[in-house]
Amino acid sequence: MTTKTQNTHSLLLQGIRKSYGPVSVLKGIDLDVDEGDFVVLLGPSGCGKSTLLHAIAGLQPIDEGTIEIEGTNVTSVPTRERDIAMVFQSYALYPNMTVRQNIAFPLRMRGTPVLEIGRKVDDVAKLLQIEQLLSRRPRELSGGQRQRVAIGRALVRDPKVFLFDEPLSNLDATLRVETRAEIKRLHERIRKTMIYVTHDQIEAMTLATKIVVMNKGDVQQVGTPFEIYHRPANLFVAKFVGSPSMQFVSGTLQTVSGQTLFDDGRGWTIPVSSVSVAAAGKRVQLGIRPEHVRIAKPGEQGVEAVVDLVEPTGPEDNVTLALHGYPIVARMETSSVRAGETVAITLAAERLSLFDAESQKLLN
Repeated sequence: MTTKTQNTHSLLLQGIRKSYGPVSVLKGIDLDVDEGDFVVLLGPSGCGKSTLLHAIAGLQPIDEGTIEIEGTNVTSVPTRERDIAMVFQSYALYPNMTVRQNIAFPLRMRGTPVLEIGRKVDDVAKLLQIEQLLSRRPRELSGGQRQRVAIGRALVRDPKVFLFDEPLSNLDATLRVETRAEIKRLHERIRKTMIYVTHDQIEAMTLATKIVVMNKGDVQQVGTPFEIYHRPANLFVAKFVGSPSMQFVSGTLQTVSGQTLFDDGRGWTIPVSSVSVAAAGKRVQLGIRPEHVRIAKPGEQGVEAVVDLVEPTGPEDNVTLALHGYPIVARMETSSVRAGETVAITLAAERLSLFDAESQKLLN
């Protein structure tokens, strides 16, 4: 039996817990999803993101907590009655059916009138640009086309919430990019709530309106892609999001003439902003993104670093530098630096992140 609550959200999770014997997989997940959000559950393998998605779908019973869809408590409601549609990483298409029949299948199971089925299938096929594929069978389609058919089968139901379980993981690199773009365009057209699971941060950053970073069954941070990348809540998020990832230098905070400085204890200091003077003496980790490192211009004061490795990527190079014994990767436009060379570098001090060494939380 479903129950209505007064405050309606597209999706509301409160205190979701799930364990397998002594192993706690979800440790009290709270999440509020607004209508039309594209929420990506992002994290390493085993963090609990797929378990959470399956709990939302009703495929996985939970031990504690409540799940609401548009104000209705569906915690104990069977999957088929939750008004959700799910797209899996395996296309799960019926091989003996045509594309038209595959897309129409959920409507046939509902007893939808034949004429209405035909109209809805045609509308979805046009939206996904697969009209020319309707008479084909799955074996005659590419991987990207099969995934579009699987999306079409979910779309034709017009559910309250779409759930995607790593739908691009079986595609090659080129098809991943193409299908990712199609999913983003689809969301922009229909503005339906979508929950998407991936361990690929590029997918998360390009698709999401909101990212939920998970680790070991806990939510580490919820925010926009900009917030997750530029203002990571803790060291885990900072390390996990970004390629190359954020790099870290250990040190302490010092106060000199009313100014807060980061001091690595090896003779290198740099001013840091938005940190209380009262934090002086605190042990910290200084976080540096690759794009915030550059070669000093002639006459500009910089810090000496030794070039360890240059990795060309086409439009730019990833240059690994030894900075006071710490490996620091800089993302630079194609440059002439060579391994073994000593260069002067500057850091965008106002863009650096500071994390408390003990709590691992962001300070600035």
